[in-house]
Amino acid sequence: MNSGRSSPQSRSPICSSPPKYAEMELQHLERIPPPRHPVKILLLENVHQTGVLLFEKEGFQVELLKTSLTEEELMEKIKDVHVIGIRSKTKITKRVLENASKLLAIGCFCIGTDQVDLEAAERLGIPVFNSPFANTRSVAELIIAEIVCLSRKLFDVSKGCHEGQWFKSAVGCHEIRGKTLGIVGYGHIGSQLSVLAESQGMNVIFYDIIPVLPLGNSTPCKSLEEVLSNSDFVTLHVPKSPQTENMIGEKQIKLMKKGAYLLNASRGTVVDLKALADSLRSGHLGGAAIDVYPKEPKANGSGFETPLQNCPNTILTPHIGGSTEEAQQMIGEEVATALIKLVRSGSTVNAVNFPNLEVPFTSSSHRILNVHRNVPGVLRDINNIFASRDTNVKAQVLGTTADIGYLIVDVDKETSEEVKEAIASLKPSLRTRILY
Repeated sequence: MNSGRSSPQSRSPICSSPPKYAEMELQHLERIPPPRHPVKILLLENVHQTGVLLFEKEGFQVELLKTSLTEEELMEKIKDVHVIGIRSKTKITKRVLENASKLLAIGCFCIGTDQVDLEAAERLGIPVFNSPFANTRSVAELIIAEIVCLSRKLFDVSKGCHEGQWFKSAVGCHEIRGKTLGIVGYGHIGSQLSVLAESQGMNVIFYDIIPVLPLGNSTPCKSLEEVLSNSDFVTLHVPKSPQTENMIGEKQIKLMKKGAYLLNASRGTVVDLKALADSLRSGHLGGAAIDVYPKEPKANGSGFETPLQNCPNTILTPHIGGSTEEAQQMIGEEVATALIKLVRSGSTVNAVNFPNLEVPFTSSSHRILNVHRNVPGVLRDINNIFASRDTNVKAQVLGTTADIGYLIVDVDKETSEEVKEAIASLKPSLRTRILY
């Protein structure tokens, strides 16, 4: 396993200084006292150097590993870690979290968070952050490129040339102008793809379970079946859920036009790959582009297998939809910034499993953070602690989910330690600490 801390020589020139977005977001933290104890950051899967640079600028201790870790390895490694950053391959399970007694937060340096047991993290008082929009453009551009490649059979003829074969023909090759693109899932990626496709002269129809405003001249459809049966190209941009598992199987593929194309850069569980392979080999579909798979290797190398290998006019890519320098830099910047704000100020804005709170800095006070089970009477008991000790509260904000409550409170310095211990001793309390 190749691992180790980052070195200045390995950094891309693109991140030689802190990004402007991060500078603006973190500017107000300059007034806040530094952390009371050293902060240890563990970054896996070669998280972009932008994030590393931001953490190091804060004085945090950063360890960067190029690969993911197994559950057993992670259970051991995470014991003294305060913040962990991962991408899509690392699985943070309940077992891992139960070994993470010092863990303050998890950063998913990617779109999805299904690699983390979000409920377990929430119940243990650990917020999880991600970057749901930063690689939107990268994925949308890849889909446009693949649509063109499929329409011209570029991968097959390119492979022939590499093998010394010359196959020049216009048969089955088309312009994409005037063709219909069907988008399943009209969120941030789907809607931006819609705009790009229209700029190429395509007609766009879409289906989403949530009513959304069409962009440009795109047309909403009433059902998935309507999109499938009326599209020359169908592209999938849906989350992983029980509702989307194998949502495109043999039945749905048969609804598609003969010679149509299927593209999936969402989740590997969405398409029945055997049914797709059968349709490609039979000639019902004219081609496919797949970037995600039900099971993906944990590291680069040989041994990857899929039923789609050697199917005609089929583009197979190794989950690279968001793998551009620009996207990874933006993801590194956004997630690292959120984690730094959590460590320095207690901010949980944009956490996916936690109340979203942020409280401005107040001088001449100590900030106490408390996570507790969401049961009746907790705030009453905490306020009684303040009253019984004549503690002046300068700022107080509480947010709740169904399971937990998160409290940020600024109090007089004179009684902060005593108050913190009293709050921590309450039966519903899960985590309590003085931030500064």
